[in-house]
Amino acid sequence: MSTYAKGLEGIVGAQTRMSFINGEKGILEYVGIPIDALARQSTFEETVYLLWNTRLPKKAELDAFQKDLRSRYELPDELIDMIRRVPTSTPPMHMLRTMVSALSFFDKDANANDLASARDKALTVLARVPTIIAAFDRVRRGEPIVAPRSDLSFAANFMHMLNGQAPTATMERAFDVCMILHADHGLNNSTFTARVVISTLSDIYSALTAAIGSLRGPLHGGANEEVMEMLFEIEGIAKKQGKDVMDVIEPYVMDKLARRHEGARIMGFGHRVYKAIDPRATFLKTLAQQLAKDTGNQRLYDMSSRIEQVMAREVAAKGIFPNVDFYSATTYHSIGLKLDLFTPMFAMSRIAGWSGHIFEQLDGNRLYRPTQEYIGPHDVAYVPLAQR
Repeated sequence: MSTYAKGLEGIVGAQTRMSFINGEKGILEYVGIPIDALARQSTFEETVYLLWNTRLPKKAELDAFQKDLRSRYELPDELIDMIRRVPTSTPPMHMLRTMVSALSFFDKDANANDLASARDKALTVLARVPTIIAAFDRVRRGEPIVAPRSDLSFAANFMHMLNGQAPTATMERAFDVCMILHADHGLNNSTFTARVVISTLSDIYSALTAAIGSLRGPLHGGANEEVMEMLFEIEGIAKKQGKDVMDVIEPYVMDKLARRHEGARIMGFGHRVYKAIDPRATFLKTLAQQLAKDTGNQRLYDMSSRIEQVMAREVAAKGIFPNVDFYSATTYHSIGLKLDLFTPMFAMSRIAGWSGHIFEQLDGNRLYRPTQEYIGPHDVAYVPLAQR
């Protein structure tokens, strides 16, 4: 007997060694290591190695992995030309989806999907996605494209290409932590999409392109953009009313909570999985505070902290807590990212998780082919066109 579950909720769709989630207790582990420990002690490059190999690397292995990754930062000239031709009004996620697909044009064996080929291609995509995003943003701002630097880390190189200068140590560390925190998160919608596509023995570019398309949906990615929009909205209300912004936060939050039946929400709170504090948010909050202070955005952090205080008083007992998007919004804004680049940052990090799941799917692959429950009529008479 087949069982129908709307949205496949509660259905186990895959086995993985990569990430473990216990939403009731607020636990997230990558290959058994608590996410908070990785955020405090690891780097994004090391975390990618961990996810792809299900173990931490030795120093020589990590050095070799980093060297290989950094050697692939540069884009083919033809792809740079394509980026220059993209209309500057194009949403970055649409651009990214198209350019990741276009990376296959420059792969002489794009269809190869044995494990060794898949790992090699995934490393290239991971290395080039930051270059794609930074190049597009520079072009649309009318600025010259900044070439990547193979002597810089994944995080530092992206910020160098985006801003034309190397980041401060605090900025680099904060961005690197954001990359770690978003790298993998169970069988979420975009990860499931990647596994479904590769299960047909399609190519890795198709699988990653499909995953980006899934992430673009407002029910999946983009929550940190909405957090920032909320903070801007509060600032606008304060300005309109001639009040200090801190004085309008509690009335704003209480009004939203009172109108929950109308669909009003405080963005960055609650999670489909977590019924306890999102373990990804703990250390990120500390980093966001330091970064806001260093970059002159203390007011923004204070606003976020005040919102959290009001929400803790009102809804924490219901299991609604800040999620990773709440303080990553403050972090990305303090770094200087435009609002529409927030979701591409999510994609840039999640390339790691999507790719790792693709490797797992290819290792003992079985085509995804769920059944359906038909609820329509039967034995309906066909009515000729002239009689309808």
